[in-house]
Amino acid sequence: MKKLYLIRHAKSSWKNLTLEDFDRPLNKRGKKNAPFMGNLLKQLEIKPDLIIASPSYRTRITAELIALEINYDKHKIEYYENLYEASLENIEEAIKYLEDKYETIFLVGHNPSLNQFSEKFASFKDNIPTCGIIELSFNCQNWQNISSSNCKLISFEYPKKYK
Repeated sequence: MKKLYLIRHAKSSWKNLTLEDFDRPLNKRGKKNAPFMGNLLKQLEIKPDLIIASPSYRTRITAELIALEINYDKHKIEYYENLYEASLENIEEAIKYLEDKYETIFLVGHNPSLNQFSEKFASFKDNIPTCGIIELSFNCQNWQNISSSNCKLISFEYPKKYK
């Protein structure tokens, strides 16, 4: 059984319009929501074997804030260039080539690709809001074998659900 948590980055700031999209930081709400969601994962006793993330600034900070809450070493987060501005195929490729020794993965990324992945694999059609988390399980032993036929949506968590 493989577990995948798709985590959309926390709310980003549009204050500085001279910044490139890649370099946008989190806004005040994002800086509160990422630790909140990390704490929720901690309370649910969910800890990944590996965190992978887009290298954009907002996803790096989101991943690090969540890692801090769940006591995961932020230096072990792996950043995949192809997760920034990712296509559905980029997300699939990143997951299917993970080492099978990892049972539980957190993938911190962006929409629309996270939405597309959750729709294709779990028929989940809702929008994943900022800092939203989709929990999927795959009834297989190898990441290479994930498919819509062995995928099950387990949970959908997001900050406003608790406000």
